Amino acid sequence: MSRRTSRRLAWGLVALAMSLLVAAYVLSLTTGTGRGLGIGLFIVAIATVFGTVGALIASRQPANAIGWLFLFAAVSAGIGNVAGSYAQYYVETRAGPPLLGESAAAYGELSWMPFILVPATFLLLLFPDGHLLSRRWRPVAWCAALGMGVGFVADGLTVGPIPDYPELTNPFGVDSPLISPLNGLALLAVAVGMVGSSASLIVRFRRSHGEQRQQIKWLALAGTVAVVTIVFGTLGYEALGEDVANSMMMLSVMGLPVAAGIAILRYRLYDIDVVINRALVYGALTAMLAGTYLGSVLLLQLALRTFTEGSGLAVAASTLATAAMFRPLRARTQAVVDRRFFRRKYDAARTLEHFSARLRDEVDLDTLTTELRDVIAETVQPTHVSLWIRTPEDAR
Repeated sequence: MSRRTSRRLAWGLVALAMSLLVAAYVLSLTTGTGRGLGIGLFIVAIATVFGTVGALIASRQPANAIGWLFLFAAVSAGIGNVAGSYAQYYVETRAGPPLLGESAAAYGELSWMPFILVPATFLLLLFPDGHLLSRRWRPVAWCAALGMGVGFVADGLTVGPIPDYPELTNPFGVDSPLISPLNGLALLAVAVGMVGSSASLIVRFRRSHGEQRQQIKWLALAGTVAVVTIVFGTLGYEALGEDVANSMMMLSVMGLPVAAGIAILRYRLYDIDVVINRALVYGALTAMLAGTYLGSVLLLQLALRTFTEGSGLAVAASTLATAAMFRPLRARTQAVVDRRFFRRKYDAARTLEHFSARLRDEVDLDTLTTELRDVIAETVQPTHVSLWIRTPEDAR
């Protein structure tokens, strides 16, 4: 396939996904209900982000399977949204063929599998060049594919009401004792596929160097942020509220295709170390300041409750104390992060500081020349160092 053809096909699939989203929105307007704001926004975001990033990758690197994988996820999300909206339309109006409405509801119940499970496994297996690490990882890919396929079919053949649409019965349900074992087998195969795909990325990172290592760092950072956010959002679901928790988790998941696109297209690829550094520093700083603020508020409230019934004084004092701690705590956290995770940068900075201090007192040119060469060799580590000094005779 030529690059021009792949570009047209990629953006055509994006247009198809967007058209499906519009069709689903129109169906939702006919009943005034839709599938719910949270679910609708999540699917729209999935289709938009995965589709855009997938089209950029596929149009520039047609041989990379990850671009087409993202486009598949976008179109699948669009189809699932249409199916869910039509099922809701059928439940509200009972217009149209019953088989079509029940089929749309049955598919809408399973529509999350293609655009959630497929990227969650095959993105890790194929990243960043679109190929498996080696032939030894083919069984992992087959486990993931068969697990998702068998799970989709087994769930689709389950007898009884459709969970999201209890008014409707699954038209494809089959009363068979094999359904439950198939579901268990599919769950096991998908689990093997997800664990194996994560192991594949870890092995690839350990064997990589240079550019590919930077690419994997981008995806690893996005995956870590997504996992931490999902865990935090799940544990604090009631405290944060449904809308806030869902928005946090949705945005964190959207970081995966964005990070993959940056890595594959090599846009600001080598900025990843700076991003990781800042994420570690400000993440730790936020946690410490939040803990300090909450702790000081509680302690001051207990200490001042005999003098005042309100908490305004405690809050104001805690806010001022936290603001005063920001600068020194940030500098301390930055030093700890550099020393622990960016040792080469930390050692180079310390070496330059020591050399600057020596430079103020040293006047012997030969000694300075030797020390300057040592500093350059230690911090930059070049293969060869030469120092040219301009004399007054050269300037004439």
